[in-house]
Amino acid sequence: MTGTPLSADALTAYLSRLWSTSVAIEGLARIPGGASRETYRFDAHADGETHRLILRRDPGGSLIDTESETEFRAYQSAAGVVPVPRAVALERDGAELERPFFIMERVEGGEVASPFTRAPFGEHGERLGDAFFTALGRLAALDPAGTPLAAHLDAPAPDRAWEVALDYWEAVLDEDEAQPMPVVRAAIRLLRREPPPPAQKIAIVHGDYRSGNVMHDGAGGMLAMFDWEMAHLGDPLEDLGWALDPIWDHFEPGSVCGMTSRARALDTWQAASGLAVDPDAMRWWSLFNAVKGRAIWTSAFAEFVADGRTDPVLGISGWYTARRQDAIIAAQLEDWR
Repeated sequence: MTGTPLSADALTAYLSRLWSTSVAIEGLARIPGGASRETYRFDAHADGETHRLILRRDPGGSLIDTESETEFRAYQSAAGVVPVPRAVALERDGAELERPFFIMERVEGGEVASPFTRAPFGEHGERLGDAFFTALGRLAALDPAGTPLAAHLDAPAPDRAWEVALDYWEAVLDEDEAQPMPVVRAAIRLLRREPPPPAQKIAIVHGDYRSGNVMHDGAGGMLAMFDWEMAHLGDPLEDLGWALDPIWDHFEPGSVCGMTSRARALDTWQAASGLAVDPDAMRWWSLFNAVKGRAIWTSAFAEFVADGRTDPVLGISGWYTARRQDAIIAAQLEDWR
């Protein structure tokens, strides 16, 4: 459950203390959606300036076990590499707002595509795809050493990045599985039996890099990448495999994120990252990401059923999205032979 709604008075008190000045809050409103954070938009007026801000607060219960500091440090680390909002403030203990939260600047003037929309980017898809996969490649190229995220999280060894990732998502399935999932379990057995080559490098992994998390300007320009709550250190092919998953094709078979072709996406990513895509490694990470997706849809539906959530997307996750992901896994298992 999400707990007590955010109080404008408490937010005013917090920012007034943080900035050591009088602050007036205007337009505080909850943004619908989001499985792991409560998200609010508001304007803060202080010393003659207007700050357009977003606040992300930990709920009383969370679909995905993440912490505000991880997401905040990811925004700090990605700044200047991937288009992201500027991180403003982090409170680990909640201060006046009772639960951990962070604040970032609000990016405006763009739009975010629904995953249920066909061809959302129109004739500008290829241009946006180039920007989208170039930014992801730059993230893969970034040396995480010395970044705020690397100071906050442990990094796996290159030959264990796959195992750490698979262990995590298998544990999610173990906890939230409501009925047997033989196709998914067969995929997990195969992934363990035939591990990928070691990571070429350990990089910052966004964890949910897809079309539904990018704000664009409607003309092929990428304005911001959001939702870094699953950020971690790992094999950069994890992010690439997630973006390439057919679940994000916007009902355009063969399209990557409703933007571009798989071949062009791979070429763009390799040029920006300076890394090569090993076919065996990519095959492993593609199947892994299909399993990861199935774990997320399973948790979403468990949250919908057990905790009385009313977001229809969570309900659809346990029905349509889960079934579609099962079909993707089955097709990849068949191709593996």
